Amino acid sequence: MNVKDQFDLTGRVAVITGGAGLLGVKHAEAIAEMGGLPILADIDAKRAAGAAANVAKRYGVEAVGVKIDITKPASVKKLRDTLLRQHGRIDILINNAARNPKVEGGSLAWSRLENYPLPQWELDLAVGLTGALLCSQVFGAEMARAKRGVILNIASDLGVIAPDQRIYRKHGLRDDQQPAKPVSYSVVKHGLIGLTKYLATYWAEQGVRANSISPGGIFNEQDQEFVRKLTALIPLRRMARLDEYKAAIVFLVSDASQYMTGANLVMDGGRSTW
Repeated sequence: MNVKDQFDLTGRVAVITGGAGLLGVKHAEAIAEMGGLPILADIDAKRAAGAAANVAKRYGVEAVGVKIDITKPASVKKLRDTLLRQHGRIDILINNAARNPKVEGGSLAWSRLENYPLPQWELDLAVGLTGALLCSQVFGAEMARAKRGVILNIASDLGVIAPDQRIYRKHGLRDDQQPAKPVSYSVVKHGLIGLTKYLATYWAEQGVRANSISPGGIFNEQDQEFVRKLTALIPLRRMARLDEYKAAIVFLVSDASQYMTGANLVMDGGRSTW
């Protein structure tokens, strides 16, 4: 295969969890641009359908928005059965769904480790980690049966390094009132990298590859003080642009990365290098 053909995704069915979210839509656009069929699977059916319609119109390919609760095995299996009935195959799974409470605002004492609510922890892990496990079990097992497929876990630079809590601090707040990046976010993202390695070795002989990507922070109109503090930690001196990961997604789910499995691609502007 020539290089161009290795990136071609024509006819491939790609399930994207959290498909209606900020990055989920961009993953869908990347799949669609290379000829694949993105399935935008999200807890919010209306948003998923709207996002899929926009992707289909923009790229001239089929795109589908569906409701899924990735914390419920029955919901995941239902989508698998629907896709197999309608398309006869599942080629790609992008475990993108996650909870990411914003802590760039004012007092968020609840976010501190000492105060972190157990229900919040359990919900974050249920969506970000257990959901990825369930989707990998259900869709990955089908890929293994078909002797082909790719699983891509969306981790984070905070799955490689610890959060620098200094960038979230706000002037005028007592130490015990300062916001902190929640512990669950780091645990989920570190866990996804571990899950990636497990899956890569477990199903290697069945032709299923598994990799992860660790994006850095994406600029999305955050507070200027927060952006200033964060960019000071990044060698490239800026946050990522929203479209900046799309080519890497295509690389990781296509035949262009066919000899790559169990790896974590870090795209953080160099932050973890320091």
